[in-house]
Amino acid sequence: MPDEHPMSGSLFMVVAPSGAGKSTLVNALLAQDSEIKLSISYTTRPPRSKEKDGREYHFATVEDFRARHKQGEFLEWAEVHGNYYGTSRLAIAEQMQAGTDVLLEIDWQGAQQVKKQFPHAVGIFILPPSIAALEDRLKKRGQDEPQVITRRILAAGGEIAHASEFEYVIINQEFDSALSALTAIVKATRCRFSQQAVRNASLFAQLGIHANLS
Repeated sequence: MPDEHPMSGSLFMVVAPSGAGKSTLVNALLAQDSEIKLSISYTTRPPRSKEKDGREYHFATVEDFRARHKQGEFLEWAEVHGNYYGTSRLAIAEQMQAGTDVLLEIDWQGAQQVKKQFPHAVGIFILPPSIAALEDRLKKRGQDEPQVITRRILAAGGEIAHASEFEYVIINQEFDSALSALTAIVKATRCRFSQQAVRNASLFAQLGIHANLS
């Protein structure tokens, strides 16, 4: 659904190579900010320990995912490390129209697709302090086999090369500082004239402020 009409909710895209700490930062942001919601993506990736269907992801078979894609249900989709990931177009539009800020945890390919349909979406790229730190984090989280870690490290360079395509870049060297930066970006976005004009339309009218948001 193209970004043709003003929506009172903002759309954030957080992208990072595997192991950069993206999910930890996003979870911390969601825990402290009730006005932003995480979009639950569809994926064909097998659930990790403690993950539940409908919470972290909607887990789907390859056949189901392809059927949904064929029906045009996805705002964006991508194949990452041999698994499919996709974002529901309808769910995003409904939440934003209702005034909810929505956050997408996606890869750079998905972010490019979203930008074409929602040009005002805010792109945030999370960088590790070094490739060595990235590898160390992947090993310590204990979720992947050694060959999978090697594949993720090899892919990281290509993913990081797309950081220049994003409005904001956060280097996740110290967690609290990185979280503060992420929080600041969200708060600043809410203060954009276009967002304030939609959220506070009656006040703007009373004050004689005219906003052309078409």
